[in-house]
Amino acid sequence: MPVDPALLLGFLTMSAVLSLVPGPSVVLSTGRAITEGRAQAMPIVVGNVMGGIALLVLVVAGLGAVVVASATLFNAVKVLGACYLLWLGIRTLLSIRNGSAVDLGEPARHGTTGTRRAVREGFLVGVSNPKSVVALMALLPQFVDSSIGAPALQMMLIGLAGAAAQFSIETTWVLAAASLRSWFRASAHRVNALKAVGGLTMVGLAGKLALQRPTG
Repeated sequence: MPVDPALLLGFLTMSAVLSLVPGPSVVLSTGRAITEGRAQAMPIVVGNVMGGIALLVLVVAGLGAVVVASATLFNAVKVLGACYLLWLGIRTLLSIRNGSAVDLGEPARHGTTGTRRAVREGFLVGVSNPKSVVALMALLPQFVDSSIGAPALQMMLIGLAGAAAQFSIETTWVLAAASLRSWFRASAHRVNALKAVGGLTMVGLAGKLALQRPTG
């Protein structure tokens, strides 16, 4: 067995608990599920998981330590992430003023370009959060069994299992949000209220991310 089953279960449990708390990706994907349907929200989830896997590879390769140790690099990553979240939040808020609420009668139809854009949005939100790098650096090594050997392989396998758990939980969030489409369809004001909450939340998360400091 390349990993300790008990340690793997412990990491999955921890990942599940962390994923249950709505973060930037959940805010973005659930809002999109309600306004445009789950078909346009799921690519955001996929993109976010891809971003998480990219960070996992970064950490396993040892580059995560550089981000944590270098205040300059850490600040650069967090500023980029905060700016992107801020842009998403402001864009959402502006859509209310511009009256660009979509018709909720049927899920919006999107071609390949729309899907790629949604994946890209999710990926950028996932990969631009330095807090995830710090969390992986601090937590992953604790679930490695030194008696088995190949610690890099263990961290990669455990991290991928965590990504699968994250995907499952975020998918549940999206499905739950999509089920509320009919309630929001009854009133354009409800859609605008949702956009306002989502936009302000993303702006708030951007501010929180901008103030995030390396730990350890």
